[in-house]
Amino acid sequence: MNKIYLMTMLLFSNNLLPAAVWHVGPTQTYTAPSQVSTLVGNGDTILIDAGIYNNDVALWSANNLVFKGVGGKAHLKANGTAYGGKAIWVIAGDNTTVEQIEFSLCTVADHNGAGIRQEGHHLIVDHCYFHDNENGILAGAVNPSTIRIQYSEFAGNGYGDGYTHNLYIGAVDSLVFQYNYSHGAIIGHELKSRAHTNLILYNRITDESAGTASRNIDLPDGGTAILLGNIIEQGPLSPNHNLVGFALESTSNPSPHQLFAINNTLINHFSAGDYFQFGTNVNLFKAYNNILAGNGNFIGTMLPSTFDTMSNKLNASINSFNFLNDAGYDYHLTNSSSAVLNNATNPGMLATFSFTPTMMYLHPANAVAHCVNSSLDIGAYELCNATSINEPEMKDDLFYPNPVVDFLSCKNQFLKSLTVQLYSMQGAQLNCVVEHSGIDFSSLQSGIYVLKVSNGESFKVYKIMKQ
Repeated sequence: MNKIYLMTMLLFSNNLLPAAVWHVGPTQTYTAPSQVSTLVGNGDTILIDAGIYNNDVALWSANNLVFKGVGGKAHLKANGTAYGGKAIWVIAGDNTTVEQIEFSLCTVADHNGAGIRQEGHHLIVDHCYFHDNENGILAGAVNPSTIRIQYSEFAGNGYGDGYTHNLYIGAVDSLVFQYNYSHGAIIGHELKSRAHTNLILYNRITDESAGTASRNIDLPDGGTAILLGNIIEQGPLSPNHNLVGFALESTSNPSPHQLFAINNTLINHFSAGDYFQFGTNVNLFKAYNNILAGNGNFIGTMLPSTFDTMSNKLNASINSFNFLNDAGYDYHLTNSSSAVLNNATNPGMLATFSFTPTMMYLHPANAVAHCVNSSLDIGAYELCNATSINEPEMKDDLFYPNPVVDFLSCKNQFLKSLTVQLYSMQGAQLNCVVEHSGIDFSSLQSGIYVLKVSNGESFKVYKIMKQ
């Protein structure tokens, strides 16, 4: 009886063993991530010191792994190598989180090498950088699965054959793509996704002057897609000449096949093309409050069964919108952007998802809270002249007084150990003098400011009024 009791207790205690934390770096016991790839167990965390890890590729099979770069991004520089002829990291486990990792220079014999090859269920990519691979992320058709990619940059990925892309997401259940910067894909698309549902929110997806990407966004199999608050720019060298494609290959995703494009700014620096191009059997296209600047057609020759387009502004002259700096791809509005100021229509909802923008893209690969005016502007940016304080995420009184005169006090005694960023309501980052007990506002003019406070894992946003 005692032996049975002892064995039972041992088995029970083993199930309660805490997940391990593995430290990787030039001065650690394990000097490269691949050295722990066969050692990690379910739920473990792998902390990788910032630095360059040459020719280091790996397969990750355990579930619930968390990878974090420490002290900056850990750069996995493949230099033409790949695990299993696939990718720098092949992720076969489920529920993986990857933060602060840089993936570059993956090439393989079939020209399909990726920074990450996702083969498991569910993936979060946060604050990562993928560049100069044949694919940035290549994800297979795995269900059920949600892929969330945020605060990340994709640049110069693609072999040049038109079949490789900055991102290529297979037919997973859903893709959430937000606060990212995808640019300069080589011949392929800046973002291609066959996900059943695509939420593409507050990103900058641009070709710019030297980019040769095909489409900015390609959603070839239909389903449901929401494009909200994005900057989408086709450059003069694009070989495709349409910015967004939907259901151009099939309608194999679950119906209804519907595209919602709300408060985006679309710029066409090519001399012609279509902003939106559809295949057959698309049920609904709802486009409200979009800026379409440059030459081209709003919709291509194939029309959805139902289309609802209100308060969009289409003009062949980009200059007519008086953006802050078109040459620098800064499409903030100015006081001279009269055609789109306060002229938006209430965009409504889809089930419980509100189409009213709550954030604005902040370059590079970031976001800031959308300011609140009495009327909504057209496009991805609001010209911010707020006269009241609206706390988008927080209802506490960590910072006081608000409104502030000279010094904003903070109840958190560890404020200086946190990352504190201050922005104007136009999204420009400002100098911020942080002390242990608060923040100096004495040099700032009266107005509304956005304060972003991060502990490295999560952040909170506050609106502060300076008197």
